Amino acid sequence: MSRESVEISVIVPVYDEQESLRELHAEVRAALEGMGAAWEVVYVDDGSSDGSAEILAGLHAAEPEHVRVARFRRNYGQTAALAAGFELARGRFVVTLDADLQNDPADVPLLLAKLEEGYDIVTGWRRDRRDGFLLRRLPSIAANRLIALVTGASVHDTGCTLKAFRRELTENLPIYAEQHRFLPVLSLASGARLAEVVVNHRARRFGRSKYGIGRASRVLLDLLTMKMLGSFSRRPLEYFALIALPFAVLGPLALFVTLHGAEDRPVLAVLLTCLFGLTAIDFVLLGLLAELAVKASDVHGRNWSPLVSVSKG
Repeated sequence: MSRESVEISVIVPVYDEQESLRELHAEVRAALEGMGAAWEVVYVDDGSSDGSAEILAGLHAAEPEHVRVARFRRNYGQTAALAAGFELARGRFVVTLDADLQNDPADVPLLLAKLEEGYDIVTGWRRDRRDGFLLRRLPSIAANRLIALVTGASVHDTGCTLKAFRRELTENLPIYAEQHRFLPVLSLASGARLAEVVVNHRARRFGRSKYGIGRASRVLLDLLTMKMLGSFSRRPLEYFALIALPFAVLGPLALFVTLHGAEDRPVLAVLLTCLFGLTAIDFVLLGLLAELAVKASDVHGRNWSPLVSVSKG
């Protein structure tokens, strides 16, 4: 099946989900077959250590025209798995979906129908979320509000994996670390039209969640990175100038204090003044280099290089 003939691609990151995979695939097939469009499912095995790889191989063998499988050598995380899926997807529309059966594949047509209204990305909103309050829902609520406050992107549920994109949008979304949850923010920053759809969320039936309260620090760091880079990419010289400013002030101040408080050590005053002055100059020069780099390059990194093999339909 060629890229041009595929209408819908569903990307499913998989990490130790052997109990749910067969049922998930049956639900995805049922949802997509009813739409009357050519479809594919791209499963990205993120270094599973259970029987997930064998099950995925069996699904591909049974439906090579619909199932494609990519495998990582080891666990690299959901963001890397999604990036690989985006790279491999051939559909005009791309849907991302969790493998644990908590996302309902029956909602996929709802998201795609919203895309057809003219939106570029449609994100699911788990308004009635079936997770524990203290360890899952409360941190998610806090994270969503913080993300909205810092980025200005008013999205109720940035962490919901169930999303639908136009393929041209996914081709220009460089993501890494834990930034899969920031896909709506990244999309809005690129001028995309975004909509939300309330989706069904189901209680976990198999295994355990791969994400705990411990990832909160990584999310905060990624949020800081997103905010900084979002502004930095537009005006890097201003950031470096702000960093240089304290050193530019400390130079003359050090000279004044040293000469008036320790007149017998003029060499120290000169050394401190030179140190602070040169530091300020270095930061300004770095800012100029950053300006040149930003304007001279349009880099869209690909962070899924550790793929071992891809089963092609």
